[in-house]
Amino acid sequence: MTDAEEQALLATLRQVSQDEILPRFRALAGAEVDQKSGQDDLVTIADTRAEAAITEAALTILPGVTVVGEEAVSRGDISLDVIGTADRCLIIDPIDGTWNFANGVGCFGILLALVENGETVWGGIYDPLGNDWMVARKGLGAHFCRADGQSRPVHVAEAQSAEEAFGLVAIYLYHGEERRHLNDVAMTFRRTGNLRCSAHEYRLLADGRADFMLTGLLHPWDHAAGALIYREAGGVARLLGGQDYRPTMTEGRMLCAPSEAAWHDLANRFARLAPQS
Repeated sequence: MTDAEEQALLATLRQVSQDEILPRFRALAGAEVDQKSGQDDLVTIADTRAEAAITEAALTILPGVTVVGEEAVSRGDISLDVIGTADRCLIIDPIDGTWNFANGVGCFGILLALVENGETVWGGIYDPLGNDWMVARKGLGAHFCRADGQSRPVHVAEAQSAEEAFGLVAIYLYHGEERRHLNDVAMTFRRTGNLRCSAHEYRLLADGRADFMLTGLLHPWDHAAGALIYREAGGVARLLGGQDYRPTMTEGRMLCAPSEAAWHDLANRFARLAPQS
């Protein structure tokens, strides 16, 4: 990823937000919202229009790139398998937090991840309402940037005892014995919750404003960019089975924690969850 490519992609996200996303926020007609797998899994006209516009621009900015958009995968237009086989792949979540967006809650964002040979090398998280973003390149750290040109590095929280920790856990995504186990474990932390938006959860984590996160689902458009940003901010992103996260992984539970010691302590607490790979 060159500086010029990064700036062109970010400019695209800003323009697409102005053209396709923000004009429809709190202005969607009933026919412009549909369900995918269920009533909590929504897609709107803003999702599909934004993904199409970002895809078109990306093919010009990154010639030869394979584009994997959430909505294209949902329609069956492309397979997730290409993430592991393509030389260069751009993963797009055109609106992360669609349920929030469709219900008028101002907590949503756009996620982009550039993957080369199955490994994330660049990630960006853009907030349309704040017109600011977090970006990271592999090995070069993570930064928070504003439209006025200001930028600063971001760092994960200082590791602390689990009893003092604020964790991001979407307990509603778990069922049966796993949900009961999580409810019991959650009581041992200072606070747990979720935003229904991976984009803003990763921003909280990378900026040291939340202490850990446990995933309920492992969609690459939700985690490829954020996991890289979190790692570049100093954190650990690893499946409960012990494998370092890669964007080719689609099953399992990923735990993000600010240090190796914190990760192992938390993993022990969540040990009764199935450590799928």
